[in-house]
Amino acid sequence: MKTMLMMLAVAGMVAGVSQAATVADFDNLILEAQSYWRGSETADGFVSGGVWFNTAYSYDPDYGAFWDGFAYSNVNDTATGGFANQYAAITGADISGAGNYAIGYVGGVTPPHLSILNAGQGAVVAGAYFTNTTYAYLSMRDGDDYAKQFGGPTGEDPDWFCLTVTGLHADGSTDALEVYLADFRFAAPSEDTLLDEWTWVDLSGLGPVVGLQFALASSDVGRYGMNTPGYFAMDELTVLPEPATALLMVTGVLALRRRGRRAVAVPAACSL
Repeated sequence: MKTMLMMLAVAGMVAGVSQAATVADFDNLILEAQSYWRGSETADGFVSGGVWFNTAYSYDPDYGAFWDGFAYSNVNDTATGGFANQYAAITGADISGAGNYAIGYVGGVTPPHLSILNAGQGAVVAGAYFTNTTYAYLSMRDGDDYAKQFGGPTGEDPDWFCLTVTGLHADGSTDALEVYLADFRFAAPSEDTLLDEWTWVDLSGLGPVVGLQFALASSDVGRYGMNTPGYFAMDELTVLPEPATALLMVTGVLALRRRGRRAVAVPAACSL
């Protein structure tokens, strides 16, 4: 009877969660068609869906503009390789097909990170959609002047390109999970994966967080670090409201009764 009452309570909370979740889809940010925003000397980030995304921008008169962190874009070029096309997702569009998405760049001074506004002791991030950028995708598929073709000439090299998402908790602790944007470590080359579509990644296992931080690693490294272009694309980051924390606690209790143990997020770092 108690279990039934708990299940009914969970059902009620699920209904509330589905109605009140907030989504950072970047469509509130105004862009002209085929354009992007990568920060400015007077702005160090942007807000969408109640989430702040960092951008670090600087300008040198001799070398031009530099940025890292997050940009937002609606560029749809899926054919042009190289640095000049660093703001395009390989999908050619966002999830809706007519809006914006975020581009994360890892390699400068400040890694991509975000803060959940008004999170208090933390909010549960249900997940987000991820994919490769055109720049990174074509570099891994074909190779370029700086990076190797993934799989090598025979397709058998065990290459990989991995995004680590780290959840930042209110007490200073962290949990992390890995998202492989490319994985060529399979025995049969036909099983290799190079992400070219929006893929939902469940981030709820990170628990209540006040923010997220992002890092990239690759099997292709050289004297100066990672050779693979350090970019990823993200859309529709979904944050659950406060009752989601209670929902996870209740479902965790039910899981304990069923299995006798609790599954937890294990800190991870992409590695060979």
